[in-house]
Amino acid sequence: MKPRPLTTAHPPQTTAERRPVVPVFTLVTALLGFFVITFDAVVVNVALPSIRADLGGGMAGLQWVVDGYTLLFAALLLSAGALTDRLGARRAFGAGVFVFVLASAACGLAPSLGGLVAARFVQGAAAAVMMPSSMALLGQAYPDPVKRARAVALWAMGGAIASSSAPVVGGLLTLLNWRTIFIVNVPVGAVALLLLSRTQRSPRRPAPFDWIGQLTAVLAMGGLTFGAIEAGAMGFAAPRVVIAFLVAAMALAAFLLAQARGRHPMVPLDLFRSRNVAVATAVGFAFMVGYFGLPFVMSLYLQQLRGQSALATGVAFLPMMLVGAGLTPFSARIAERFGARTLIMGGLLLMAAGLVILALMPSSAPIVALSGLMVLVGLAGPLISPPITAVLLNSVPDHRAGTASGVYNTSRQVGGALAVAVFGALLANQATFMQGMRLSLLIAAGVALATAVASLRLRPTQGDGPPIPVRDQRVRRTDHATAEPTRGHRRLAGRRAG
Repeated sequence: MKPRPLTTAHPPQTTAERRPVVPVFTLVTALLGFFVITFDAVVVNVALPSIRADLGGGMAGLQWVVDGYTLLFAALLLSAGALTDRLGARRAFGAGVFVFVLASAACGLAPSLGGLVAARFVQGAAAAVMMPSSMALLGQAYPDPVKRARAVALWAMGGAIASSSAPVVGGLLTLLNWRTIFIVNVPVGAVALLLLSRTQRSPRRPAPFDWIGQLTAVLAMGGLTFGAIEAGAMGFAAPRVVIAFLVAAMALAAFLLAQARGRHPMVPLDLFRSRNVAVATAVGFAFMVGYFGLPFVMSLYLQQLRGQSALATGVAFLPMMLVGAGLTPFSARIAERFGARTLIMGGLLLMAAGLVILALMPSSAPIVALSGLMVLVGLAGPLISPPITAVLLNSVPDHRAGTASGVYNTSRQVGGALAVAVFGALLANQATFMQGMRLSLLIAAGVALATAVASLRLRPTQGDGPPIPVRDQRVRRTDHATAEPTRGHRRLAGRRAG
């Protein structure tokens, strides 16, 4: 009898393991997640007057409808990035989408302004989990840097489509009822969860949760935002405003101390030894100050001072948003040809120029002219967001992708939240609305211009721009985790010198 060949026993495969993994499912899932996150951040601007007419409240109430979302989004992104690494991107993303859908339904059914703001807080918390996990899903599905950059560009297209469609769709839905702008998230979230079941499992990296860091981060951001919003109604010398700023300052100091001395910080400070990470964080902040602050300011201006309807206001934003959405799919290939740094700096300069010109326009300027000038700010979206995201992901090791994504997106949301808080304070007095609007736009332009100068310090990464000499590729590798060469690099260099 012939002996049977030896075989290695394998455990039976589950249905999920036998199912073929298609990266495009991951891409579409992440894109839909980014779509609803961006849609809810933008669409609410055109509905603010309708919300106030239905639920009441002054300028501070409207600011909290916007910042209730962005504040929790920003504050929890820090730990959400680490949570993505620890729970796995797929599981974290699924939980975030599920809670986001429930919170959207609660927003649509809110009986009062306080209930709406509370539901917006929950929305922001869920969005904080979704954002870094969606980026981490892309990093796992597309390990090749060039393909990853293109996937990130398509992922960003979800945000661009949301941004371009939100003003007009929001205007149309507001004609029916402002509550419908939140209800539309329910079917989109359901489709995202269905597609998520077809994506590959994500690795989990367990580590302790940084409770001190998370608590101090919430206090710092919450105190700063509360103080800026209340200052518009009560003045900066009001006791509660001063106390809020003091709490924010002390919480920030405690946060930095906890991150420097903690055993498991949610924001490892050595992450910022990478020049690209530091610059990307600043660029994300500056971009959102202008890109998020402009719709807030102009929506109030067009509806309150110029008497435009919600739909007409949305149409005025349409050229700005469509230009951004149309250019986004090509941003990765443009970056491959000219380099990410060129696109990022050019986008920031265009944004600054558009904001300055808008600030100098007379109060009776034709709305068509204002709509055309906002296109300059719209162009900044595809020129800045996809390439800076790709630079960030290519500048950190894979096991820190979620944490780096959380830091970057936190800087973006802090920029947006502070823009609404500060600009809303400047617009609180109806008699000085135009002066406040011009000052708001000039502040945003100044922030963009300063960051454009800082973007000159960005280092090229793998897959960015045309092929480079091997000598420069060594510089790129040293910037992958920190700005300094590793001990292994130095030993290798010593052997070669010998």
